[in-house]
Amino acid sequence: MLRKVFLNERIILGVILCNALVMFFLAFEDLSDNVYLDILDHFFTLFFAFEVSVKIGLLSWRVYINDKWNVFDFVITLVSLPSLLLLVFKDLPDLSALLVFRVVRVAKFFRFLRFIPHIQDLIKGTQRAIKASIFVFIVLFVYIFILSLFSCFLFRSTCPEHFSNPIDAFYSIFRIFTVEGWYEIPDKISERSSFLTSILVKLYFVLVVLTGGIFGFSIVNAIFVDEMVRDNNDNLEAQVKELHKKIDLLLNERNSN
Repeated sequence: MLRKVFLNERIILGVILCNALVMFFLAFEDLSDNVYLDILDHFFTLFFAFEVSVKIGLLSWRVYINDKWNVFDFVITLVSLPSLLLLVFKDLPDLSALLVFRVVRVAKFFRFLRFIPHIQDLIKGTQRAIKASIFVFIVLFVYIFILSLFSCFLFRSTCPEHFSNPIDAFYSIFRIFTVEGWYEIPDKISERSSFLTSILVKLYFVLVVLTGGIFGFSIVNAIFVDEMVRDNNDNLEAQVKELHKKIDLLLNERNSN
């Protein structure tokens, strides 16, 4: 019976879906203190903890831990267990942070990914793309870091809300790199500067957007996409080579005849 219930992925996914719905309703302020929803949520915590225990008992620890999805489940369940202390110490305000551990359990919803066709190929392609792009990411990070320090010293007195320290400046430069609403920060600085300075400021940020926001991210995207589709390209190349071999064989047979 335990094997039929806890090793049946459809049943477990149904429970995960119900848990996600309960947490969805608990996110509303009017329902956050609902007793029945709270009891259901703690029931799901205990259910998933029992699921892990049963699977380890049925499969053995070595077999259980060899599955990456099981490792993911184990970590999420372990992290969410401290939220059960709310059952005993619910009225203590210092334990309100334990709600964060309960929210972590939403990540179990990612188990639905394993039922997506060719998900393993997609994951492998993503891993390969990240490895190929890591050097570009490092270069981009260093470039943002340099620009943030430079901009911090240039604009911290004119625009302290965005460049008062290197961390704020780093975040502001990253916002500008995303291109979405990039002009808002330069416009603020221009309004507080003289005519000539405002022109230089606008030119400076245009260069920042061109070099980082357009060229920088475009290079990252190009490398990432190229690695993601490399398997398809490899298959096509193999098919083309096979086709060339068959054509060569046919031509040789024809010449020999």
